[in-house]
Amino acid sequence: MTFEVSPTTIAAAAAEVRRHSPIRPRIAIIAGSGLGPLADQVEAATQIAYHTIPHFPVSTVEGHDGALVVGNLAGQPVAVMRGRFHFYEGYSFQEVTFPVRVMHALGAGYTHRHQCSRRSQP
Repeated sequence: MTFEVSPTTIAAAAAEVRRHSPIRPRIAIIAGSGLGPLADQVEAATQIAYHTIPHFPVSTVEGHDGALVVGNLAGQPVAVMRGRFHFYEGYSFQEVTFPVRVMHALGAGYTHRHQCSRRSQP
């Protein structure tokens, strides 16, 4: 079955997030395993498990917690993805980018994506 991003799927996911938190994030942060602890610094935080948000993929990578944290960080309203999804996990590009669209619908006009990369020495 192919996942289709539509105004309806985005609205359903955004409505579920709003049901849990009245905060309207201005900044979206996509935290990989190296930045996941940043979500612990969010004040007035509401943590929403990905599996409870309609149409959200579920993170399968170890160290990616799989929760959206909405609250305030350094005085700014934020939505922090604690863990993310990858194309190599079998998700489509539509699914991988869906959370960004939802956070934009929630009010985030700025997105920061963090990634830890490793390099092997031969």
